[in-house]
Amino acid sequence: MPLVKQGSITTDLFVHVADGTELPGDGAILVTSERFLADPEALLRRAGKTGVIWPNNRDLDDLVPYLDRLATVALVFPTFRDGRAYSQARLLRERHGYDGELRATGQVLRDQFVFMTRAGFDAFEVKKEADAAAFAETMKRYSVFYQPTGDGRLTALNRRMQQRHSESAGQ
Repeated sequence: MPLVKQGSITTDLFVHVADGTELPGDGAILVTSERFLADPEALLRRAGKTGVIWPNNRDLDDLVPYLDRLATVALVFPTFRDGRAYSQARLLRERHGYDGELRATGQVLRDQFVFMTRAGFDAFEVKKEADAAAFAETMKRYSVFYQPTGDGRLTALNRRMQQRHSESAGQ
């Protein structure tokens, strides 16, 4: 499954480890929320980065105490019509200050790439190579937005205000 990160197709360094299978001794792993919550401290102590696949029907408050030690949080889109992961992404970025990789997984459709990015996602597991290439092109197309969101970009109004401030400071 292709991974798109920061607008480019890249190699996924995280190994998806199924429940009940042995963990590799080191290297980056991605585990289910159930496995993670069963013994988070043991997973976070192991050598290598740890990430968790967090379903959109699970309370984020269970994850918040560990955010500063998680390299990746993968939020699940079980269907393209279920947008709860958008809300989770915004909460993680804006309320909880999560600055690690925020990955969209599941039904990640090319029509929703821009919206997902604006919500704070910076990595996307996509099913088709064509979707991965389309995402990279889509992200180059838009550079200015009007609404503030979780991806940290300045809005059009903030850019204008900065320009005016710079112009007045230069006089």
